[in-house]
Amino acid sequence: MKVLIADAINEKGIENLKEVADVVVDTEITPEELANTIHEYNGIVVRSRTKLTADIIEKADNLQIIARAGVGVDNIDIDAATEKGIMVVNSPESTSVTVAEHTMGLILSMARKISIADKSVKEGKWEKKKFMGVELRNKTLGVIGMGRIGSQVVNRCKTFGMDAMAYDPYLPEEVAKQMGVELTDLDSVLKNADFITIHVPLTPETEHSISTEQFEIMKDGAFIVNCARGGVIDEEALYDALVNDKIGGAALDVYEDEPPKDSKLCELDNIVLTPHIAASTKEAQRDAAIIVADEIIELTKGNNPKNVLNMPRIDNNTYQELTPYMELCEKLGSFISQAVNGKIQEIEIVYSGELAEISNLEILTRTVIQGAVNPFLSSPVNAVNASLVAKDRGISITEGRKDNAKGYESLIKVIAKSETDSFSAEGTHLHEARILKVNGYWVDVIPKGHMFIAKYEDVPGSIGKIGTKLGEHNVNIGIMQVGRDKKGGRAIMVLTLDKEIPKEVIKELQDLDNVYEAIGLEL
Repeated sequence: MKVLIADAINEKGIENLKEVADVVVDTEITPEELANTIHEYNGIVVRSRTKLTADIIEKADNLQIIARAGVGVDNIDIDAATEKGIMVVNSPESTSVTVAEHTMGLILSMARKISIADKSVKEGKWEKKKFMGVELRNKTLGVIGMGRIGSQVVNRCKTFGMDAMAYDPYLPEEVAKQMGVELTDLDSVLKNADFITIHVPLTPETEHSISTEQFEIMKDGAFIVNCARGGVIDEEALYDALVNDKIGGAALDVYEDEPPKDSKLCELDNIVLTPHIAASTKEAQRDAAIIVADEIIELTKGNNPKNVLNMPRIDNNTYQELTPYMELCEKLGSFISQAVNGKIQEIEIVYSGELAEISNLEILTRTVIQGAVNPFLSSPVNAVNASLVAKDRGISITEGRKDNAKGYESLIKVIAKSETDSFSAEGTHLHEARILKVNGYWVDVIPKGHMFIAKYEDVPGSIGKIGTKLGEHNVNIGIMQVGRDKKGGRAIMVLTLDKEIPKEVIKELQDLDNVYEAIGLEL
């Protein structure tokens, strides 16, 4: 694996990567140079300097993973990466404490006017009355976004004797209660909090979500901090609120334009400004480098990294439990895709038994889709972009669960439907992937290599004719499994062969008496 370190990261992360990969360090690489060389790399590590735009990602034909040594991914076009099948990972846990501590520093600086008092003393002044502050004790902290960082800020503010309320539509009520936080709506936070801190990503929904209307709702004299992403706060509206003394003060570590060279905010005394350094501690940078290096190392081992932003997140124990079924899912998807007649319009996946009790099975569903669409596409599809590819091709995906696994620990059934046909396969993992049923017939085959399916009338001589025809073309049968519904009814034969069946031979098999369908598969 060849990995480019495009931005400066801690040396420990680089050392770890060098144990498993060919590492190139070029922290001054230009956008033009990156566009011309990105196709050479399987992985890339960035911080905030390097911009991975859609144009650059389009040229990344061999890239498997983009690793952001930090949290924010504004500089990475995740949609373009997803479409290309490239994993995007970050290191959110590395900066949680660091950013929370910086947030506390800014809150204290606003409350006690530390920043402007420092400037005043250094200018030879002694303006004690000018810098009257407020205590944090008995004040209310309002948190917008209760993720890792927001939670850490709450813990620290509790130590100062503050109450806490939060707006986070994704935070369960019981978790908020355990943390001693009142969970409420955004307007209530704005209306009742003395100090407001923002910890949400920049999205179309959050951009300028704090603007003139929100400042009007806020308490007179309230304070607001943004150590999350520039653009969440409308800086024009913030300027007006500060100039008109609607709020008591503000503190920013992030800006709509960085650096904020021409911003009118720089002219004000009731705002504290820092140069996007909330995550800049030696400990955080070391941890971020180690974490993203570990993510890439996991990929080289054939494992899924844990902080993938464009794939479903699952804990390590669940991942280990699901791993044996991933190969089965891919084989089932490929099997039904090649066997069904016509263009697939719908894929239905049913999980039974112990698997049905696991809450998040999206990684398995994506793997089924990956197996199903790869046989008829020129560009490889993986679990990152499988769902997107299916959607683009008008394939609907449905997922169901059942308790009964018919005597097995777990079963997975996949059904492919076209306008004219429906085909199903059902399997489990017993030391290896096995297909137990095909179109409702019990078979028990290992989905591997050159395979052949024949649907035929269960009358004497049918199996012999198929075997004879294969023999005429020097195609040897390795394994044969036959299933039927009743004597003299319809039956299905699944063969594992020593070599691929030519299309003309499949046509001859199709034309045999009592054979109504013949299908060759490659797994």
